[in-house]
Amino acid sequence: MKDPVINNNRPYQQCVLSVMDTIADPGISFDDKGICNYYYEYKQAEKEQVFKGDAGVQKLKETVDRIKEEGKGKEYDCILGLSGGADSSYLAYLAKEQGLRPLVVHFDYGWNLELAVQNIENIIKKLDFNLYTIVMDWEEMKSLQRSYYRSSVLDLDVPADHMIFGALYQTAGKFGIRYILSGKNTVTEAVLPKAWNYNKFDLVNLRNIHRRFENGSLKKLPALGVWQLGKYSGLNRILTVELLNYIEYDKEEVKRLLNKELGWRDYGGKHYENIFTRFYQGYLLPVKFGIDKRKAHLSNLIFSGQMTREQALVELSKPPYETSLVLEDMEYVSKKLGFTIEEFIGIINQPNRLHSEFGTDALQRKVYWGFINSISPATRLLRNFKIRH
Repeated sequence: MKDPVINNNRPYQQCVLSVMDTIADPGISFDDKGICNYYYEYKQAEKEQVFKGDAGVQKLKETVDRIKEEGKGKEYDCILGLSGGADSSYLAYLAKEQGLRPLVVHFDYGWNLELAVQNIENIIKKLDFNLYTIVMDWEEMKSLQRSYYRSSVLDLDVPADHMIFGALYQTAGKFGIRYILSGKNTVTEAVLPKAWNYNKFDLVNLRNIHRRFENGSLKKLPALGVWQLGKYSGLNRILTVELLNYIEYDKEEVKRLLNKELGWRDYGGKHYENIFTRFYQGYLLPVKFGIDKRKAHLSNLIFSGQMTREQALVELSKPPYETSLVLEDMEYVSKKLGFTIEEFIGIINQPNRLHSEFGTDALQRKVYWGFINSISPATRLLRNFKIRH
């Protein structure tokens, strides 16, 4: 995956329907009505991925029935990753409502807020699910996160996201479970400029960054690169299912329901259920990289009819989070990662660098897909042979 090329030499413009603008994404485009490309991309994604009304009811039933059928005779019929945030918490509620038997997996990499832990405990207890907590080797995780800070690349979420999905696939393979329930949904998180993140599963890039800036190995973390993904999806036939796209998913209504039924409490920001992400998204992205993720999140809610543009502008007028908490988080994050506060501030002030400077998995992906394309005809012939005979 290449780093995007953007043009900063253009006059300021903001979408007439949303809060996306040329500051959020210098590569944004507008039609003659002043509507940005993200509106049309969202509507296309909604058309393709979201099932409403009777179509949603039918799609949900078919998917749930298939999961139950595949899970017959097993203790669990699916895996559900639970962070304690609204999306994954409601997914757990929906799974219970639909009669599914998930093994609930929580990935602990050392940054949980106490509130997130309480949310998880309440959900597990009230829904009567089994919790499988995966505690990452802290020294390796710490070393990996240190290397990303020191590299000055943009996407500091890569280490956690990579290992979370690696842990989910690894657990699914271990228990012989085919389906992973995902809290991802189009109506609240389809909008995201390509310039704002990097390929979470580029294991070559991840290892090169770590090797360049830190000593030590990454033998204990659940890697999920090209070949690991191929194994899990091809040999283990593991699939990810997005059930929240098959229902009417209103974020504020969901939060009220979770609070009433499960004692769930809000964190005050999207993905703010851990301190690392709160500091990264609330401070580092806007200050170091000029990215305010709220613009994408709020625009997404506008496009899906869950918020007005005026309401979004009011939200944007507020700071991402309180200054006193920024200072507290900065001190906590720097100390936990083993930096002095002076070192940490110096690292933050380094010039930004591109992920692609540290190599990519492009060659591996080319080899992988070449291999897949070469065996696909043989696989089809074999399947046809089995069917005929």
